[in-house]
Amino acid sequence: MYLVVRNDEEQYSIWRADRELPAGWHPEGRRGSRQECLDHIGVIWTDMRPLSLRRRLAGADV
Repeated sequence: MYLVVRNDEEQYSIWRADRELPAGWHPEGRRGSRQECLDHIGVIWTDMRPLSLRRRLAGADV
């Protein structure tokens, strides 16, 4: 059993449900098989850029 986890930069990963999460990672709410979690990430993580970069670019004059 795995969890979908997310860090403060809104980057996603999977983590074994029976293990303590590393610092800086938070449960996203989805749990399931490894493949189910990877499939979920494939649907929800549409912009792979870190949040800090997206914010910086959004404030830049282009």
